[in-house]
Parts: sequence; structure tokens; C-alpha cells
Amino acid sequence: MVAPIQAQYHRAMNKLARVIDEALNGKRKPGRKPKVGFILLTAEFGKIDNGRVNYISNGEREDMIAMLREYLARVEGRYVEPNTRTRS
Repeated sequence: MVAPIQAQYHRAMNKLARVIDEALNGKRKPGRKPKVGFILLTAEFGKIDNGRVNYISNGEREDMIAMLREYLARVEGRYVEPNTRTRS
């Protein structure tokens, strides 16, 4: 399996992830799980198509994949908002 982050971006992306996580969820404390998940993707301009995308997140892989799928469906116009209104 290919590493999720290229070596030259590893330190910077980990630092950014810590800052983003703390900004969204506060200081990490034992036993306290974050409430807000995030994904950070980076790629070099000019190398995005057929290039390398670097990935880091603060969540479980399966949850982050689901989040990405929902996001892509929304931007591609495939997502239909669930009807939360109840009928009388």
C-alpha cells in the first residue's frame, strides 16, 4: 500500500491536522472523542490529474470515505436531501 502522504509533505500535513483538529474540537483529552471530522487533501498544481493526492484526517477510514462520497454526490448533483418533514 502506498503511504497516504508523500515524505516531503508529511510533517507539514501532520502539523496542519493537529491545528485543524484543535480548532474544531478543542484540546485532545483522554477518553474524549472529537465531534467534528475533517479531511485534508493536497496535491501539487499541474500534477493533480494523474498525479498524487496526499490525505490526512482525524477520523476512521470508513467514516471519512463515507464523508467523501456524500460530498462528491453533492457537488456532482447526485445527492438528494432526505425529506425530514413528516406528513400530517
